[in-house]
Amino acid sequence: MGPDYLRPQVEVTEKFRVSHAEGKSIANLAWWELFHDENLQRLINQALSGNKELKQAEASIEEMQARLRIAFMDFLPTLEADANAPVMGTLGGFLLSGFPTPYSYFGRATLNWEIDLWGRIRRTNEAARADLMAREENRRGIVLLLISTVAQFYFDLLQFQTQLDIAHRALASWKESVAISHAQLQGGIISRLDLDQFEAEYANALARVAELERKLTQKENELSVLLGKNPHTISQGHSLVEQTLPIEVPAGIPSELLQRRPDILQAEQALTAATARIGATKAARFPRLSVTGFLGVASPALSNLLLSGSEFGVGGLGLAGPILNAQSLGFEQRAAEARTRQALAQYEQTILIAFKEVEDALIAIQTVKDQLIAQKKQVDALHSALHVADLRYKGGITSYVDVLLAKRNLFDAEFSLSTTQRFHLVSIVQLYRALGGGWLPDKDAPSSIPSVSDNKIDDKRTFERVTNPKMISQ
Repeated sequence: MGPDYLRPQVEVTEKFRVSHAEGKSIANLAWWELFHDENLQRLINQALSGNKELKQAEASIEEMQARLRIAFMDFLPTLEADANAPVMGTLGGFLLSGFPTPYSYFGRATLNWEIDLWGRIRRTNEAARADLMAREENRRGIVLLLISTVAQFYFDLLQFQTQLDIAHRALASWKESVAISHAQLQGGIISRLDLDQFEAEYANALARVAELERKLTQKENELSVLLGKNPHTISQGHSLVEQTLPIEVPAGIPSELLQRRPDILQAEQALTAATARIGATKAARFPRLSVTGFLGVASPALSNLLLSGSEFGVGGLGLAGPILNAQSLGFEQRAAEARTRQALAQYEQTILIAFKEVEDALIAIQTVKDQLIAQKKQVDALHSALHVADLRYKGGITSYVDVLLAKRNLFDAEFSLSTTQRFHLVSIVQLYRALGGGWLPDKDAPSSIPSVSDNKIDDKRTFERVTNPKMISQ
């Protein structure tokens, strides 16, 4: 009973709005092929083996596997056994010969087997399989999020370290300028106002160094939590400008997202489960047909329990249907239908968000390249301006204020350039995540790269197991 699941029709364009390089999607790369920094690879490995949220997701998969087996057992008959021994004495007599009462000794086995006429058990199993696959997609989503977040945090560390180096150079430069200004003030060459300006820039550099050291340590602490470890110092490999990511980042075609993104697949499995539960709740409104029976022995005296004539048993068909609770079961079906509409809306919303994230990442990569080119030209020009200002000052043509302004502009431009360099790397990572890259089940990791987890569940194996009842016992 109830509707069979059909994938909803969604509007998918032939190509993304933002133009990008042609070719196979960057998401086809496994993460160890995307990131070439050995320190970053090591950190991702540690996160995939030690992250607590990932362990929680893997345990939830094991829970749903057990629940699927529980649902499958409803196909089989149940057999229960019970016994009675009135060792504390009796208050009544043995009423019927060979039939158990609370006042007699007896042993009994009871059999019950529901015949799934309306498909309630089948729909329940269908929903349980979808729940399991949704948890597996949730695990894949956490793996993808973990890989991308570790990479982003690592690039944050490199940015803070680059800016800290710039701040230390600025601090040393301003310290030298303050010393020169003191000498010039004593010689009557500059006013107190000029000295105050240089001291203000020196204090600003001191504050910026302290701020960057704080940010660097806090980011290491955040990254340590992702790794499943206590806060500790994170070693760094290549510098920010030495990081190598693909120059061309093809995104593939939009329809690939529906087959690759874990959150879309998880939302679809949730919709599948909700659809199946409509049938289960509808079937619950109809009578249940069962084969029932029990067999045993009973006697008022323990010594006669196994003698001939103490046996009893009965078997037959049982039919049970809702009467007074039929209306509540109807409301339950309406609730299941409403939950299915919610799951459908969530599925469609997830697809919209996925397309939006891909487009955002594509436009970020496209524009940040031009931004990098412009900022590098700005830094080169400011280097030249500082050199000229210094020469003019030493030649007595201009005051040292020109040197001050040139230094300030150069250091600010270098800070902005490092931020943009980090943003360029992060944009590629965000596109990789938005496209659903990270780990391909059919692509084996090299020997130096450990698997996601010792308890990792292979997608194909999982699907076969949950769709083939014969494999349940395996």
